[in-house]
Amino acid sequence: MASPSAPGPKLQKAMVAVDESEFSHHALEWALRNLAPTIAPPLLVLTVQPLLPLGYVSAASFGSPLGTPVVAPELIKAMQEQQQQLSQALLDKAKQICAQHGVAVETMIKVGDPKEMICQAAEKSKVDLLIVGSHSRGPVQRLFLGSVSNYCMHHSKCPVLVVKKQE
Repeated sequence: MASPSAPGPKLQKAMVAVDESEFSHHALEWALRNLAPTIAPPLLVLTVQPLLPLGYVSAASFGSPLGTPVVAPELIKAMQEQQQQLSQALLDKAKQICAQHGVAVETMIKVGDPKEMICQAAEKSKVDLLIVGSHSRGPVQRLFLGSVSNYCMHHSKCPVLVVKKQE
C-alpha cells in the first residue's frame, strides 16, 4: 500500500491532432476514454490548415491580359477565411467532446504541411505523448497519399500513439 505522502503517477502532457476525418475524432474520443486520468491538464488539441493551393487558382487565370494580378488578393483572403472557419469549427467540436469528458483543453491552429507541423508543434509544446488517428490506408494509398501517422511515428521526438478505428 502506498504511503499518503508518496507521489501519484506522473501526469503526461499530451497532444491530439485532429482533422475533418472520423478517424481523428475517434482518436480523441479514445484518448479521453482511456487516458484522461493520466493526462496533465490541459489536453492540447491541434489542427493544421494545409497551405492554400494557389497553383490551381493561378492556373485558372491563364489567358488573362498581362499586368493583371494572377490571383486576386480578395480571393486569397476569402480562401484563408474559409480555412480558418473550418479549422475553428473542428476545434470547437473537439472542445465540446473534451467538455463532455470533463477534460480541460487548449487548442491550436497551425498552417503548413500537416505531418511536419504536427511534429513541430509537439516538440515546441514539449509534449510527452502525441496521439493521432489512422486512416487505415493500404500500402498503395500510403505510397501516393502519404501517411501523417507514419511520418509522425518516425519523426516525432516524443512517443506517438496511433489509434486505429475498429471496422
